[in-house]
Amino acid sequence: MSSSANHSPVHIPKPVGSQTSRRRTLWQRIEQNKALTIGCGLLLIIIVIAIFAPLFSPFDPYVQDLAYRTVPPVWFEKGTWLHPLGTDQLGRDYLSRLFYGARISLLIGISVACISGLIGTTMGMLAGYFGGRADMLVSFLVTTRLSMPVILVALATVAIVGSSLWVVILVLGLLKWDRFAVVMRSATQQVRAMEYVSAAQSAGASTFRILMTEVLPNVMPQLIVIATLEAASAILLEAALSFLGLGVQPPLPSWGLMISEAKSYMFFSFWLIAIPGTALAILIFAINLAGDGLHQLFSPDERA
Repeated sequence: MSSSANHSPVHIPKPVGSQTSRRRTLWQRIEQNKALTIGCGLLLIIIVIAIFAPLFSPFDPYVQDLAYRTVPPVWFEKGTWLHPLGTDQLGRDYLSRLFYGARISLLIGISVACISGLIGTTMGMLAGYFGGRADMLVSFLVTTRLSMPVILVALATVAIVGSSLWVVILVLGLLKWDRFAVVMRSATQQVRAMEYVSAAQSAGASTFRILMTEVLPNVMPQLIVIATLEAASAILLEAALSFLGLGVQPPLPSWGLMISEAKSYMFFSFWLIAIPGTALAILIFAINLAGDGLHQLFSPDERA
C-alpha cells in the first residue's frame, strides 16, 4: 500500500460558538436594558392596535349617533359597556376613534422621520465625507434652518397651502432634517478616518459604494436613535397643529384633533380631553424610552 493511503484528511478546528456567543451577549444586553424593553413593549402594543384597529374597534369611528352624545366612560355612574370609553360630542365611539387615531399618529411619526432622515442623512454624510465647500454649504443650510422656528414656519405654510394629513407630513418632513444632518456629519467624520474606509479607497471603490457599504452601516446606530426622537417630536407637532385647527382635518380621528374638538367640553366632560391626551403621552413616552434604550445599547461604553 502506498504511504498516501495511510494519511487521513486533516481537519482544521474552527472557533466554536463565536457567533452564538455574540448573539447571546447581545440578547443579554437587551434584556438588561429596561428602557429599551419597556419602550419597545409599549410601542409594539400600540402598533398592533393601530394595524388591527378594524378588528379591535367595536364601532365605525366615523358614524355619528346624536342620541348617545357625550356618554361617559364605563367607570362613571352613567357609563355603559356599549361604549367603554364613552362617546364624543357627536355620538361617535371614543374607543374606536382612539384606535384609529393611533394609525394617524404612527403614520405621521414614521413618514416624517423617513422624509427628514433621508434629507438630513444625505446632507450630513456628504458634508462629513467630503468636507471643504460641501461642509460649509451644509453648515450654512443647517444654521439657516435653525434660525426658523419649526412651529411658526409650519403654521404659516399650512395656513397658506391648506391643511390636510399629507400636507402636514410633507411640511414637517421638510423642516425636521437639521438634527439628522448635524449628527450624521459628526458620525461620518469619525468613520471616514477609519482604516477600512482608506482600504476601500485604495482598492478603487467608488464614492457611492464607500458611502453605502462602509460609512452608512457604521453610522446606522446613531441614525436609528435620532429617527426615534424625531418621530416623537413630529407626533407632538402634529398634535399641536391639529389642536390649533391647522393640522389633520375632521372627520379623521387624530388625537390632537380629538383634544381640539373637546376644548369647549373640558369643564363638563373632561374625559374627552383626558383620554386622547393620555394616549398621546403614552405613545411619546414609549418612543422616547425606546430611543433612550437604543442610545444606551449602541453607545461605546455599553458595547465594551
